[in-house]
Amino acid sequence: MDEAFFQELYRAHNRVRRLPSPLLIEEWLDGLLQFLFPELSPLRFDSERTFRLHYQTNDLKLYTILDALSEGLPDSPDRIRAAFEAALPDIRERLMEDAHAILAGDPAAISVTEVITTYPGFFTLAVYRLAHAVHQLGAFLLGRMLSEIAHGRTGIEIHPGARIGRRFCIDHGTGIVIGETVIIGDDVKMYQSVTLGALSVKKEMARTKRHPTIEDRVVIYAGATILGGDTVIGEGSIIGGNTWIVKSVPPGSRIYYREPEIT
Repeated sequence: MDEAFFQELYRAHNRVRRLPSPLLIEEWLDGLLQFLFPELSPLRFDSERTFRLHYQTNDLKLYTILDALSEGLPDSPDRIRAAFEAALPDIRERLMEDAHAILAGDPAAISVTEVITTYPGFFTLAVYRLAHAVHQLGAFLLGRMLSEIAHGRTGIEIHPGARIGRRFCIDHGTGIVIGETVIIGDDVKMYQSVTLGALSVKKEMARTKRHPTIEDRVVIYAGATILGGDTVIGEGSIIGGNTWIVKSVPPGSRIYYREPEIT
C-alpha cells in the first residue's frame, strides 16, 4: 500500500469523532421495544425486581450510546437519558393509538397483537416516535441512526425531525418517504410508495420548511407524490394513487390521477 495514503488514513482515524457501536444501538432499540410491548419480548419475569433490573441493564446501553455522542449533545448524557425516559409513557400511549388505528383501517388485521408483532408500518412508527423524542432532545445523530434502522428493515423512511400527529395509520408502507420538515395531523392514513418531499434540495434551504403539511383525516393512496414547504393538503381530503401535487388543496378535496386520452 502507498505509504502516504496509509498515513493519511491513520491521521483520519485519529481525528474522527467517537461514535457508538451500531450493534449496540440496535440491541438497545430492540430491548426498549420489547420493554414497551410485551408481545415482542421472548422473556418472562418472575418478579417486578427482575423486570426492573432487566430494564436498567438496557437503559445503561442508552447512557453508553449518549456518552459516545456527548461532544455533539446540548446537555449531559444523563440529563438527556432522564428526559427521554420521562417521555416514554406518552410515546407508548401514542403508539397504542397508532396500533388501534392500523387495526381499524386494515380489514386484513385481526388484532392489535398482530399489528404490533408483524406490521412494518407499526415498527417504523415505533422507531420514529422514539427517534423523534431523542431528536427533540438534541441527539440528532442518534435520531438519524435509529430512523435508518427502521428504513433498512422496512423500506420506509421517516426523518426523525418530522412532526406526526396521533393515530397515524401506515398500510403496507414499503417505499414511503417522509421528509424532515413534514407536518402530519391526526387520523391520517397513508399507503405504500408515498413521497412527502421537497421541491428544492438546495443546501441554503436547510433551515426552512421544505416539505408539505398534511392536515387531519387525510387519506393518501399508493404512489402519490406531494412536494413543497408551502403545500398544504386540507383536512378530510383524499389523495388518489400516482398523483403529483405541488400546490395546496382545500379541505375536503378529492384529487385523482387521470389517464391521458390517446387519439
